[in-house]
Amino acid sequence: MTSESAGPTRSEIATGAPGPFGFVARQRAERDRLRDRAATVAVLERAKGALMALTGCSAEAAHEELLARAEAGRRTLIEECWITLGDLSGAPPARPSAASALPVPPVPSGRPLSGTGGPAAPQDDGTALGLLGAALVRVRSPRELARCLLEHLGPGVGADAVMLFARLPEDGLELIGHAGIDDTLAAQWRRVPPLAGIAPLDALRAGEPRWLEDLDRGGPRSLLIGDPPERWPSRAWLPVVTGDTAEVSLGVLRRRPGRFSPRTREHLRAVVRLCAGRLRAFDARPEPPAAGGAEAVQAVLDTLPGAAVLLTALRAPTGEVEDYRIDAASPETAGVLGCDGGRPVGLRVLECRPGAAEEALWEGCARTLATGEPYEGEPYGQRDEAAGAAGLSASRVRVTRLGDGLLVRWSRTDPSARQERRLADVQRLGNLGWANWNLVTREVTWSAQVFTVLGRDPGHGPLRLDDLPGLALPEDVPALSRALGGLLEAGLPADAPFRISTGNGVRHLRLVAEAVTDPRGTPVEVHGFLQDLTAQRRAELALVASERAMLTQHGALRAERALAGRLQHALLPLPDKPLHLAGLRVEVAYLPAQSGVQVGGDWFSAIELPDNDALFVVGDVAGHGVGAVATMAQLRFTAKGMVITGSSLTGALGRLNTLLLHSRDSHGTATLVLARYHAREGRLVWAQAGHPPPLLLRDGRARFLDRPRGVLLGASHRPVFEEEECLLRPGDRLLMYTDGLVERPGEGIDRGLERLADAAVTRHRDEPGSLEPLLAALLEGERRDDVCVLDIRVPATASGAGAGDRVPGTA
Repeated sequence: MTSESAGPTRSEIATGAPGPFGFVARQRAERDRLRDRAATVAVLERAKGALMALTGCSAEAAHEELLARAEAGRRTLIEECWITLGDLSGAPPARPSAASALPVPPVPSGRPLSGTGGPAAPQDDGTALGLLGAALVRVRSPRELARCLLEHLGPGVGADAVMLFARLPEDGLELIGHAGIDDTLAAQWRRVPPLAGIAPLDALRAGEPRWLEDLDRGGPRSLLIGDPPERWPSRAWLPVVTGDTAEVSLGVLRRRPGRFSPRTREHLRAVVRLCAGRLRAFDARPEPPAAGGAEAVQAVLDTLPGAAVLLTALRAPTGEVEDYRIDAASPETAGVLGCDGGRPVGLRVLECRPGAAEEALWEGCARTLATGEPYEGEPYGQRDEAAGAAGLSASRVRVTRLGDGLLVRWSRTDPSARQERRLADVQRLGNLGWANWNLVTREVTWSAQVFTVLGRDPGHGPLRLDDLPGLALPEDVPALSRALGGLLEAGLPADAPFRISTGNGVRHLRLVAEAVTDPRGTPVEVHGFLQDLTAQRRAELALVASERAMLTQHGALRAERALAGRLQHALLPLPDKPLHLAGLRVEVAYLPAQSGVQVGGDWFSAIELPDNDALFVVGDVAGHGVGAVATMAQLRFTAKGMVITGSSLTGALGRLNTLLLHSRDSHGTATLVLARYHAREGRLVWAQAGHPPPLLLRDGRARFLDRPRGVLLGASHRPVFEEEECLLRPGDRLLMYTDGLVERPGEGIDRGLERLADAAVTRHRDEPGSLEPLLAALLEGERRDDVCVLDIRVPATASGAGAGDRVPGTA
């Protein structure tokens, strides 16, 4: 009988032999080849996009740079692409295998990487940054940049809004791009004065990101964007370095609370580096005006106050600027340029102002046209006529490049106008407004912010001063009326807090006012301000409530500590002098922890047994408070009772383990050392349950006894305990202790044991009271845990069966 193969032979596939199997093999090979090629093209495009976003170079230049780097590093092009993407995020991205499917499909040429639904979820930061870099290449303005960032940061970072602020020459901020916020909010924060507590401005000044992740703590120190401020409980502001300094602040706002993870923070820093390259490209290559650009600019200039013109340079055959054509002009431009009649659109500058070529403005225009840097002239006086009265006003001219043209604008810099703008900003940011009441003419004047503070419709007009108490809550009316009575009758200054009820709840307000009197002392006018202190008052009330809760909890903890301390002293009395047991001298030390408000569960026992032997026990119950003291008492008395009635040490440990497992706290644990000293033989038998070994000092040397097997009590249902023994000689010293004597935060237990051995040798003395110098040397600073020590001495004149023998079981 013979059999035939069910599949194609290797030679059939290799030679491309006809048949269905050969056809399938060729199709699979072609599919794998196309997958590899698609993966390679996708990675190359992402790396090129990242370089283009960082440097502002063209696609061809980015490709050449990658080839040059690969050749210099003796790497393949695809390897260099992966390294470039990995450098963006700080870690190399996961590379797809040749046979795996492409993680993110390649984008066809000419198609933007970002869509309305956002990019596909990337598998790693390098891939995500590569996709973002490629998308940034097609961004043409800061507004488009903000929208692109929101699309790419939404899925991974959880961004719900993005804002871009640019630093102004006077150190304020201007909103240059936003996405995810409405136009009303954008208009309110279009310009931000140079005040303290502005997170994007603080990030630019410090050159470091500002992470506002806990508004309860960071909110009161910052002026938060949004109404209400809790709209975005998690925010990040990162400085974008576009030159030598950071001039743009990028804000990422999230509706969900929580901290930005370390990986997310690094990802956002990498995104900032990509944005810096794109913003530099905006500065280097301004957007050219679209078709009909002059008409669009003219429509904008028609709505602007002051004089402004759009100029196009007219060059001689040598390339030198010989004049400028006026393509658009605001209504007030004719008076500035000295033109008669209507707007000078279509005229040349030298036609309107023949001497303009000799002025500093002409040179400033040439420099801005050549370098792209804005020009700002010195302030100058200009004659102004208003309502038939002539006067001088201070003005300044500013030139900026717009495409191939220049935008020239003249603006007034009157101190009064600047002061009014600053006053309006202070009222808005301080949530206060000024008010004036003329008591003679009954005229009342309010700033717009007063209506906002009171929640009153401006169409209803302002209120008279004696009508204000009608807005207050009934319990606040008497105090407010008394303050206003003293103001109106005696001219006394008023500073009165009161509350009002609005549709959004109760508001806490403050009225501060003073009176202007005539020569006879009669008030004729009152001026002051109204301030909304609701947010501050709520914070104060929350702080008071928190302090009360803390005081209540602190008092309860102190009461519990006092109770536990009394229980501990009653259950664990300390001897006031050394004990003499079975021919041994024993000193005891117990030192409670100095930190915290709860006592611990450290304990000891040192008793003489009926057969003239001695029992020594040192234990430590996990936890603190009354529960730990109760468990300590249970273990202490049970251990003594079992050993006195004849139980072995290991048997006692086993029963104590069972007792702890079936106690009220089934998850409680404890460590323990049990030692029985046979006086006739001078032999010490001991067992332990997860406890540090005793320390033996002999002939000026310190050695730890070898630990027998044993786990801590309460950790296992079937523990194994063993015993060890050693013979004590005259002059020996044995220390049994709890872990509070040797443990220190941040270091291992071995270091603490070594420190104990060294101190025991150097601080060794034979007379009573020698335990105190040892404890003083070991317990420097604040004690974080209780300490319990048994210092057992064998007198030098002692005699017994074991005197002079070898000491087995020591380390």
